[in-house]
Amino acid sequence: MHALIRTARTTGLLYLGLAITGLVGFLLIRSQLFAAGDPGTTLANLVEHESLARAGVAFELLIVVTQALAAVWFYRLFRTADSLAAGGIAVFGLVNAVAILVSAALLATAVQVALVPVGDAAATVQLLYLVSGDMWGVGGLSFGLWLIPMGQCVLRSGWMPRALGWILVVGGVGYVLSTFVKYLAPGVPVVADVLVVPATIGEFWMIGYLLVRGVRRQALHDAPSTARTPARTSPSS
Repeated sequence: MHALIRTARTTGLLYLGLAITGLVGFLLIRSQLFAAGDPGTTLANLVEHESLARAGVAFELLIVVTQALAAVWFYRLFRTADSLAAGGIAVFGLVNAVAILVSAALLATAVQVALVPVGDAAATVQLLYLVSGDMWGVGGLSFGLWLIPMGQCVLRSGWMPRALGWILVVGGVGYVLSTFVKYLAPGVPVVADVLVVPATIGEFWMIGYLLVRGVRRQALHDAPSTARTPARTSPSS
């Protein structure tokens, strides 16, 4: 029981780390460097704020680390509840980590081009940032797909509130739909933003529950007797 609670809280810490690094790296630092539709300004920002640009690369690498480790720890946490769904969390989490790893490489290249210009540096840097942003955009597909089995594991395990499981499933579906909306209907970004709201609620609820409660202790107390039931009811030789 205590080992499972420790695993749950470690998973919560890793998920919190993913949330923090994503917030700082993608939402804060990138917004201060990248100027949409203005390659000259983006280039100037990278040159004038080199340390911030390098920090942006470092935070993206931290996103990769926390995403990958969280994926593995979620598998450890839920493998006995639903091994297939737990494997889905690990696989899609790692796929998303690879997408962000590519994004980090693009940002690192952008910094190099800005400091040691090659050809049209402004256009090249802008293109690298655009591709990096689209790696995040298409990565939303795998991120949504990792939330769906996560919700399924919550529902199957009985260790956490069922409402949390359903919100994660709905949030994952919303993330997948949001990814398609971004590229099929770019003129209505509000729709894509609304679709990811359940996912945001579910993620922070999951982080808080893992850190504060870990798992339901009563469910853990009941688990051993449940696990022994097949042995008692199976036909004897």
